[in-house]
Amino acid sequence: MKGLIVMTLQQLRYVVTVARTGSISEASKELFISQPGLTSSIRELETEMGIAIFTRTNKGVVISNEGERFLGYARQVLEQASLLEGVYKSGAKRKQQFCISTQHYSFAVNAFVDLIREFAGDEYDFSLRETETYEIIDDVAKMKSEIGILYLNSFNKDALMKIIKSNSLTFTELFTAKPHVFISTEHPLAGKKSVTMEELADYPYLSFEQGEHNSFYYSEEIFSTVERTKNIRVTDRATLFNLLIGLNGYTVCSGVIDNELNGDNIIAIPLDEEGDMKIGYIENKKLLHSNLAEAYIEALKNHI
Repeated sequence: MKGLIVMTLQQLRYVVTVARTGSISEASKELFISQPGLTSSIRELETEMGIAIFTRTNKGVVISNEGERFLGYARQVLEQASLLEGVYKSGAKRKQQFCISTQHYSFAVNAFVDLIREFAGDEYDFSLRETETYEIIDDVAKMKSEIGILYLNSFNKDALMKIIKSNSLTFTELFTAKPHVFISTEHPLAGKKSVTMEELADYPYLSFEQGEHNSFYYSEEIFSTVERTKNIRVTDRATLFNLLIGLNGYTVCSGVIDNELNGDNIIAIPLDEEGDMKIGYIENKKLLHSNLAEAYIEALKNHI
C-alpha cells in the first residue's frame, strides 16, 4: 500500500540507543544485536523516512540536523509506548524518565530533589542539566528536555523570545527577582545592606561561560554589558563559589539562595541598580505535560 509506514518501535529504540552511545559498536553490544544487523535496520528506517539520521565517520556516528528532530519525536513515541505498557501490560515495570535543562539556580536543584523523593519510585532515569542558555532552548526544542528554566529581562527579552517562538516554545513566568550579588561572608562588602556597581568595581566579576554562543543576550547574569576590569568565566557552580570565596569575587544573580546547597559562607546582597529578572520555564508546544513535568513545576513554586 502506497505511503504505508512500517517502522517499528524496535527501530526507534535502535536509533535512540545509537544516538546516546555515539557508536554503532557500543549500541550493538547494549542491544544484543550484531553490528551489520543494527546498521541494516537503521538504514531501512532512514530509507523509509527519506532522511539521513546519522552521518558515519571514522570516529563513530554524528547526528544530522534532521536526525536531531527525528530523535526528539522518537523519544516521545518510545515514552508513550512505555506508558501504555505500564498501564496495560500486566506485571510490566516501567523506568520513569525525565529531563530538565536550566541555568544555575539552586531552587531548580531543590525542586528536582523533591521530585525524585516523591515520585521517582524504585527505577528511574532522570537528568538535570545545568547548562548554557542556548543549550537550554535547544534541548527543549529538540525534546531532549521537557522543561527549560531561564530568565528574561528588558535587555534580552526580544532576542530570546524570537528564538523561543521560532522553535514552537512558550515561556511561563514563575517570579520576578530584583538584582542581587552573591559574595562570601568574608568579603569586605558583606556587612552592607546593599551595594553599588561602583563599590564592586575593584573586585573580580564571575560569570557562567556560554560557549560558542557567548552573546550578551545569552548571558546568565543581568547587566552583562557593563564594562568590568576583572572578569572570570566558569562553567560550573562549585568553581564559581570557590572563586567567590578565594578571590573576594562577586556574581550578579536573582538573590534566591540555599545554604544547604551553596554553603553558609555565601550570601546574597541587593544590588542598587534598576532592572529585574523574570525567571520562568520554557516548554514545547508540541508536547503535552507529563505527570512528572507538572509535579516538577509545582515543586519549583515551593522553592521560590
